[in-house]
Amino acid sequence: MKLKYIYMIMLVLFLIGFSPNNSSAIGLNNTSNPMSSLSELKIDSHNLYANNSTVRKVESSSKQRIKNRQNSKDITDVILKKRKPSCADYVKTYTSSVKDLKSNQELEGNLSVSVSGDKCIFTTNAIPNYDFNSSQFVTDVSEQNLTLEVTTNPQQASKNTELSLATDNAIFLNGVKLDLLSAGCYGVGDGKIGCNDMGQPWRFDPMSSLNDFQTDSHNAHTQPSGIYHYHGSPVALFDSENAIVSPVIGFAADGFPIFGSYFDDNGTVRKAKSSYQLKEGDRQEIKCENPGGIYDDNGTVRKAKSSYQLKEGDRQEIKCENPGGIYDGSYRDDYEYVAELGDLDECNGMTINGVYGYFVTDSYPWVMGCFKGTPDSSFNKQKAE
Repeated sequence: MKLKYIYMIMLVLFLIGFSPNNSSAIGLNNTSNPMSSLSELKIDSHNLYANNSTVRKVESSSKQRIKNRQNSKDITDVILKKRKPSCADYVKTYTSSVKDLKSNQELEGNLSVSVSGDKCIFTTNAIPNYDFNSSQFVTDVSEQNLTLEVTTNPQQASKNTELSLATDNAIFLNGVKLDLLSAGCYGVGDGKIGCNDMGQPWRFDPMSSLNDFQTDSHNAHTQPSGIYHYHGSPVALFDSENAIVSPVIGFAADGFPIFGSYFDDNGTVRKAKSSYQLKEGDRQEIKCENPGGIYDDNGTVRKAKSSYQLKEGDRQEIKCENPGGIYDGSYRDDYEYVAELGDLDECNGMTINGVYGYFVTDSYPWVMGCFKGTPDSSFNKQKAE
């Protein structure tokens, strides 16, 4: 019986290649106890399986990244051509490889468009699809993590919504947002920033050649937070030189599409014309917005009484500081809307074949004059900007 067990042990040792001379070759300690060796072999086998599992996980992750990359579309320096008016027709992941010309840093743009219910969801890092920063921005560009939503079924509202500093205007199909207004007004701070009161007149137009907002050749620059954004036409997204019907290049916050400059006018392809024009003559005084009503203390209870008293009667208009000079386009207030002067309405849009959309123009208001629909709340800016 003992002889039987001895033969079995010898057979096992033979099968695993054990001998006093080669024990270290398989990672075991040199020992005279075969069972101890077998125990250590079991542990090594467990570690081997664990390592194989890790390898499989790494390979799986790598394959997924490759798959995601393969499923994405490279839009580096791409000229857009698609004219589908619904944001749902652009569902895909888009990437680009570009360079910040100031820092010589290479960056990757990422934009994902998806649909959830009745919303298109744009997730972007706000890096454009072309080399940028030819004008040496004051603030360096930084990657963002923005999520913006627009309705898949835009409707014209009963009343237009005015543009404001509180809301971004649109998202373009390269993942960069449109923010037409500046935060600079004549007589406020240094004239470049700090004018957050939308009732304040003489707001500078960043697109005027008379103003220096340090935009690059794409009519864009950075906000103090590092977000790259447009103040006018994203010229690299469509053919702006040749008479070719323009594609959809983005979507406004109200869901309506934004087209390039060209449209088919009964067989003639030409640029859409704005219905805004410069006012004539010298700039006139503009009265600051008046809250109306009587002078009151709003129910404030004071511990000490000063030597000032409320004025009597109704509030009177207070004139804002006037920059003087002629209407030359330096300020948004230099322009006036004249119905049917051009092709487009007061929001810089028109309806073609039953589809309403905004158009890029060579003159004020450049892309949008207002919202024809209701902007989605996801475009509301955060205070940090």
